[in-house]
Amino acid sequence: MKHFLTILSFLFITTLTYAQPPKYDDLKILYADANYEKLAKVASGYTEKDKTKKDVLPYIWLSKGLYKISLSGTDNEKFKNAYKDAIKYLSKGMKYDKKYNEGSTIVEHKEFIDKFQLSLFEVIDNEISDGNFKRAYGWAIKYQKITTNYVGVKYLMGACKYNDQDKPTARTLWQDGEKLLAELTSVEGWSEADLKVFKLGLLSSAEGLKKTRQKDKARALLNKTAQWFEEDADWKERYDEIVN
Repeated sequence: MKHFLTILSFLFITTLTYAQPPKYDDLKILYADANYEKLAKVASGYTEKDKTKKDVLPYIWLSKGLYKISLSGTDNEKFKNAYKDAIKYLSKGMKYDKKYNEGSTIVEHKEFIDKFQLSLFEVIDNEISDGNFKRAYGWAIKYQKITTNYVGVKYLMGACKYNDQDKPTARTLWQDGEKLLAELTSVEGWSEADLKVFKLGLLSSAEGLKKTRQKDKARALLNKTAQWFEEDADWKERYDEIVN
C-alpha cells in the first residue's frame, strides 16, 4: 500500500509539473542580453509548436524583441517589417490572454505595452499633422489591435475617414464611438497613449462635425467628455476654437 501511494504521489507531481505552463526564462535572458534577433527567432519557434502556440508569453517576448529591432535597425531582410510584426504578435498575445487567462498575463507587461502604444500614437499623430489621413487610418486600425479601450480609436478612425472624404464610413465609426462612449464611466487605469488617442479622436471628430455645420453636435460631444480633460490646457484652447 505504501509503495502504491508513493507511485501515485509521483504521478500526481509529474502531472502537475507538466500541467504548469513554462516560464520562458530563456526568452527573458535573451532580452536582458539585448540579443533581440535570437530572441525573435526562439520566441517565434514557440509560437509555431503545438504545445506552446497558444501560450501568451512567447508572443509578448517576440513582440518585445521585434520592437527593439525596429528601434535599433538591422540589415537582416527578415526583420524589415519588425515594427508592424511587433504589433501583429502583441495583438495575438493579447487575444489569447483574454481568451484563456482573463487578461492576467498582459497586466504583468503593462510597462512595455504602454510604451509601445505611445510610439504608435506618435506615428498616427505625425501622419495626421502631415495631412496623411489614409495612412493615419491604417495605423489607427493597428492601434485598435493592441488596446482594450476602443472608444477613442473609433472616434479617431472616424475623423481620419472624414478628412479622407469618406463621410459614410466616418459616420459609421462615429456611431460606434457614441455607443462605447455611452457605456464609459471612467478612464482610470488607461495608458497615456489611450488617453492621447481619446483626446485626439474627440477633438478631430468635433472639428469634422463643425465643418459639416453640426456645431451643436460638436459642442455636445466635447461637453460630454470634458470631465476627463479638465486640467488639460491644450484641450481648453482647442475646445474654445471649435465651439465658440
